[in-house]
Amino acid sequence: MSGSDFLVTEGGRCHPCELGVPPAEAERPHRLYRFLTEVEDLLAALSDDRQRLQAIRPLVRQLLVSCWSVLTLYDDPDFPLTLQTVAWSPGQESPVHNHGTWGVVAIISGQEKNGFWRIAERSASATRVERVEEQTFWPGDIVSFTADAIHHIEAVAEEPTVTFNLYGPTDPACRFEFDPVRGTAERF
Repeated sequence: MSGSDFLVTEGGRCHPCELGVPPAEAERPHRLYRFLTEVEDLLAALSDDRQRLQAIRPLVRQLLVSCWSVLTLYDDPDFPLTLQTVAWSPGQESPVHNHGTWGVVAIISGQEKNGFWRIAERSASATRVERVEEQTFWPGDIVSFTADAIHHIEAVAEEPTVTFNLYGPTDPACRFEFDPVRGTAERF
């Protein structure tokens, strides 16, 4: 699977990253349990989310190249990772939101247009967000998000868009849905 790697941060910009090269283990498949263990080891070894994301992106690419049966959900309250596959119907959209944790999303099929936002003004009564830029991701692209990155997703392909999503531990107090018209932020 070829593609590009990206990082989105709180400023609403989508930054291209060097393509993470997976470790060379072509003779043995990269199984889900091995992937989870390697990610867990990285989480213990690295405290900076940007360094974590840089190290995790190649592992996601390696898993998707060698293991296409990752169509299950994994969410264990005693383990700091959540794995999801998400299928979007053509034209389906998400609200403007953040995740309250770091995340890595790999496009498996279809195309996903992301709008990237930033907080323009925050007060006791309002949180106003503004759109900064947008980018369409294609199969093989991997985009990583910091905990405070804000985005909006639209499935723009004629066929369903399917993604593989990996998230760190979510703090529900930090996850919001933003309404750019009303200038509100509500727990998501």
